[in-house]
Amino acid sequence: MTTATIDKKEFPMLIGDEWVRTGAPRTVQLPFDGTPVGEVYDADARTVERALAAAEAGGAAMAKLTQYERGELLDRMRHLLVRDGADFAQLVCCETGKPIREARLEVERSQQTLLASADAARRLRGEVIPMEAAPIGKGRWAMTVREPLGVIAAITPFNFPLNLALHKIGPALAAGNSVVHKPAANTPLSALRLARLIQEAGAPSGAYNVITGSGTKIGPLLTTDPRVAMVTFTGSVPVGEEIRAQTGLRRVTLELGSNSSVILEPDCDLDLLVPRCVVGSYSHSGQVCISVQNIYVHESIEKTFTERFVAATQSLKIGHPFEETTDISSLITLGEAKRVEEWIDHARARGARVLTGGVRQNSTLEPTIVSDVAPDMELCCREAFGPVVALHSYRDLPDAIKAINASDYGLQAGICTRDIAKAFETARQLRVGGVMINDVPAYRADHMPYGGVKKSGIGREGPQFVVEEMTELKLVCWR
Repeated sequence: MTTATIDKKEFPMLIGDEWVRTGAPRTVQLPFDGTPVGEVYDADARTVERALAAAEAGGAAMAKLTQYERGELLDRMRHLLVRDGADFAQLVCCETGKPIREARLEVERSQQTLLASADAARRLRGEVIPMEAAPIGKGRWAMTVREPLGVIAAITPFNFPLNLALHKIGPALAAGNSVVHKPAANTPLSALRLARLIQEAGAPSGAYNVITGSGTKIGPLLTTDPRVAMVTFTGSVPVGEEIRAQTGLRRVTLELGSNSSVILEPDCDLDLLVPRCVVGSYSHSGQVCISVQNIYVHESIEKTFTERFVAATQSLKIGHPFEETTDISSLITLGEAKRVEEWIDHARARGARVLTGGVRQNSTLEPTIVSDVAPDMELCCREAFGPVVALHSYRDLPDAIKAINASDYGLQAGICTRDIAKAFETARQLRVGGVMINDVPAYRADHMPYGGVKKSGIGREGPQFVVEEMTELKLVCWR
């Protein structure tokens, strides 16, 4: 391993306060056309060991900071991210292939995530326990305090490489922990650039460490190491299940995706919902955990909605992610684009109708709408993670609710109606982690609790909520 200053075109790892290279350099490419966009270095077992040792020391230093000092650190990070926002947006666009306008939005949301994390740091509190509520508590007084867990392993996905990373890093630092971060192999650039920002913000050495490379090689080294007090992961169900088995009694939060649905009742506002369904379905080519994948449309408005939805979808512009007018660009890899195309072909072979789209050129797939999709087709029951939507017609609302609840997933869903009683009753019946009334399930504000049930995961994100999972509750009692 070697350490040196950073060159603009290469992105070494940060471990402790050293910039680390290995003998395994790798080129990161723009998914749209394969253009080289950065040079990184893959970690090995020795690199991981070095990062964990640095994180142990960094965790001790972070635990000594007051809540005020942690909040100030996160505020400095936010101000630096505002200053360097254009740089980060360019990196996010380069590594993910999402349109530059969406990349800028991710950077803006990341700033809000840091703001909420700083607020969570300052608001972290215990409570007074009324010991005299029990006969044996007479003369005693108690309180709870929250203490850091120690080292947090953060394993993050490709689709929002900056904001979803900060949803783990921000609360971890707010709680007084240190972090070893393993970003997705395809999208490490923004995390490695973030390391420079965190260092400039004045974080203690080892508070944030980032290691890059293959998840199958690096991940188990993190999740099985006893020095890691908590693993926080966003990704696929199979990998999440493996992590859950490896962590044992240690803390874990898992966000494992969905096949999110929205219900459109006869009285819903189509002027509002058609554009929202387009945005919710095709942002980042549908590579969003809460992307709209199934739309349940009441039979009385099916024809009108379908015509308007198809027309709006066909108006989206496919192009290079650097172009300001681009709405749809590539998927993350050619293999993923081929997989989604195969699912569309499987559905078509079984009688589904492709109303628009379905054509692939390299790793770019046209935004696609499919009708007559059976419940057991991949496009309905599995997570597509691509620019494809299945339309379903229903007669009675309970049928739509039953269809959504039959899913193995349960992250977020939407119900759209002007009948407020019906909306809230539906919200109570849907077995999901979050229900959006008169909006699509793709809506997320970064300070809200976010997470799912069933195979969609364990735990909740949102700085105020996950910061409690990243601390240990201690009781102090005296007489």
